[in-house]
Amino acid sequence: MAEVIRFKTRMFDLTKERSNPHNPIHGESLLLWLAEKTKGTLSISPPDAEDWGWYCHVDWHGRSYMLGACAYDEENGLNEWVLQIEKQRSLMERLRAKEEMAPDDECVGFFLKLLKDERQFSEVSVD
Repeated sequence: MAEVIRFKTRMFDLTKERSNPHNPIHGESLLLWLAEKTKGTLSISPPDAEDWGWYCHVDWHGRSYMLGACAYDEENGLNEWVLQIEKQRSLMERLRAKEEMAPDDECVGFFLKLLKDERQFSEVSVD
């Protein structure tokens, strides 16, 4: 199960993102920003496009997580962003219901704090 974090910002210029070849959905800017903010601390793969937005992988203390991002255009340059964080598990872990993401997952907490601490982000919430 994935955790979803939502927020609003004018910080990113969506017109400067690469075109998503699957759907006209933005999201790359957030993943690039996260990679820059965590440089030297976490290993984050380069973003790639998917039909629902953009994604990358992060190594969190030896465990892989997928970060998914998309943005919704709103008026006056204020955009709503969605960051989805999903803990990657093997087939056997899934079948045995092992290594499920806990409500207090440290990786989710780390990214939530990073987003809440950014003054240019507002209405940060977890679904």
